[in-house]
Amino acid sequence: MSGNPTFGDEDASSGSGEDLNMLDGHSKRPSATPGSGRRKRSRKATGDAIVDAMLEIAAASKMRAAAIMRNEERFAISKCIKVLDEMQGLDQRVYFFALDLFENPNARETFISLKSERRFAWLQGKFSASCSSVA
Repeated sequence: MSGNPTFGDEDASSGSGEDLNMLDGHSKRPSATPGSGRRKRSRKATGDAIVDAMLEIAAASKMRAAAIMRNEERFAISKCIKVLDEMQGLDQRVYFFALDLFENPNARETFISLKSERRFAWLQGKFSASCSSVA
């Protein structure tokens, strides 16, 4: 052996058991490292953040579902019929045409959203347009 260190000399002189594990193909870390506690806390914080985010998503979904239900109730067929029954001077043919028209959610929303004085004219216009398209 000359004064130049060889590969074998480096391994033998390192004095660390980790080097032997690395050569063996296994990378083992000592179990009591000061950073491992930080890593566990970081994972827990990440997990907690994910749980919080999922709870927020669930709450937002419930709020959206409740808003949709309120909207559907606002434009329900029964409400349209109640408003229709309160209208004066409505021809029976227009009345029954309106019942068929209320099967369309967009028509129900339009009907309820209109001011009461405009509903009659809107229904008459829809009825006249349907009669002229059939003839």
